[in-house]
Amino acid sequence: MKVPAIRALIGDWTYYVTTLTFDQVAKHISKVDEELHKSESLKDLIQRSVTNNYISIKSYILNQPELFFNSLVLAVYNDYPNWREIEISYDNEETYRLGLLDFPGEHKIFPLDGQHRVEGIKASLQVNPGLGSQQIAAIFVGHKNDEIGMRKSRRLFSTLNRYAKPVTMDDIIALDEDDSIAIATRELLETFDLFTSNKVTKNKNKAIQDNDKTSFTSIITLYDCNYQLLKLFRQSRKVESPDQQRDKRTLSEYLKFRPEEVEVELFIKFCTEFWTAFANSFNVIQDYLKIETSNPASTFRNSTNGGNLLFRPVGLYPIVQAAIEIHKRTLDDFQSIFARMNDIDFTLNQAPWRQVMWNPYEGLMIMGNQGFTKLLAMFLYDNELLRPNERKNLQLKYAAAISYEGEIDHVLNTINI
Repeated sequence: MKVPAIRALIGDWTYYVTTLTFDQVAKHISKVDEELHKSESLKDLIQRSVTNNYISIKSYILNQPELFFNSLVLAVYNDYPNWREIEISYDNEETYRLGLLDFPGEHKIFPLDGQHRVEGIKASLQVNPGLGSQQIAAIFVGHKNDEIGMRKSRRLFSTLNRYAKPVTMDDIIALDEDDSIAIATRELLETFDLFTSNKVTKNKNKAIQDNDKTSFTSIITLYDCNYQLLKLFRQSRKVESPDQQRDKRTLSEYLKFRPEEVEVELFIKFCTEFWTAFANSFNVIQDYLKIETSNPASTFRNSTNGGNLLFRPVGLYPIVQAAIEIHKRTLDDFQSIFARMNDIDFTLNQAPWRQVMWNPYEGLMIMGNQGFTKLLAMFLYDNELLRPNERKNLQLKYAAAISYEGEIDHVLNTINI
């Protein structure tokens, strides 16, 4: 194998930057075996770090026309490649950094970074050998299979994997052109009145900071709500317009590849109609949108009485879940569902939210009760809507939350509906 490359130096590593075809990757790159550890147990531990994620990479390679990868970092040893320098002179400048890496044949190459990409490439070629001419960037470093060399390669292996920054949810929402939820969320942030301007906080977590008196909700909560809407949308599309290739994909697979534009537009329309029904039906949302002061959310989210459940990310999400489940069970449209929900008192310091979602003694939200809150919202919407096991679950959790000491079957009668 002979490949053109650029030679460079960083720290005490001399490395070579080049490209390899998928065929070369499949033929010449091996799994990590005895290169990092002599212990069989530790070698097995490294091997088990190659998870089934390579299957997703295989699917990505086979189905994404705009395929692209980061560079592989590869260690090479046994028979080191020969470096053939090529002198380049241009505009009175000379360099010897360009050349040819010549692998004489007994070399062994293993990935220090990119194990899943290598296995995904190999698996994709078994399905479509025609992809063999595709090229991926690669960086070669030297490795010695002795104790010092193993230690040095282990350090590089752990450094590359430990400090690699995973894609954040912020990045997905802002940039992903394949994720339908991210695409729809961006559209809502740019065009829908309830989410434009500074009405959605851009924090890196779901919570809204105490000093934020303007935002209705957080960007990650909006994404999560739209995630639930996509599940409902896919179910409806499966009935309305069956497509075997589209419908057989899991939700995680569906989000990795941009659907047909008609599907994207239909989902954006679906989300817009849902949030339009939401915004038009709740009086508190209309009141919030009409406030022209710099702190429009201060009335609806505060530390005195908690404000309104809808203005808390931890509260909005289960209410959206409840509305979707009500729609499934009753076939009521969302305009009707939210209009009826508008009659529910969502003031956090009032029953039934007090001690369920709001701690009145510390003036803090109670986390971890979202599933409970979804059931409670469904019960308040229609006390005959819950299934027997859901009703029993609600009784037990509500009794525990309010320290109820009476007959458990009567606890829900204490809720004023």
